Amino acid sequence: MGVDFNADEIFEMAETMERNGAKFYRAAAKSIGSDLSRLFLELAAMEDSHLETFSRMRRALASEGKPPTEEAAAYLKALVGARVFERDPALEVSGKSGASEALRMALRLEEDSIAFYLGMKRAAPPRSGGEKIEKIIEEEMRHVALLAGRLAQMN
Repeated sequence: MGVDFNADEIFEMAETMERNGAKFYRAAAKSIGSDLSRLFLELAAMEDSHLETFSRMRRALASEGKPPTEEAAAYLKALVGARVFERDPALEVSGKSGASEALRMALRLEEDSIAFYLGMKRAAPPRSGGEKIEKIIEEEMRHVALLAGRLAQMN
């Protein structure tokens, strides 16, 4: 099996995830209309910040183009082929979803992001800014804890 991704493509996938996350949170904030709207808008802003970080990292690596390890590429390819990129999460949330379902969807998005970024950190070239990826992973983990806490309060 050959390596199918270079660093640029990995960062492009991360940008897609962050765009989808921000789009989801904005749609949820508009659709749900509950006290969660502010939380969802704050999370959308954080996803926008992650997108900008990945965009800067991608531009900085544009000339390097080193492929990830074969093992890491296989992992990322499996995630890409799974549910991480094949759906538009903003289309999944509606007024019918309700606040608890929107929180569950948000948790899945954040967990998918963490899984991808852990693989990305391992796959990205050493100079790619692994410490920045690690900080984003930590922030996504805080999002999971925050969302899970809000969901627990509802139940």
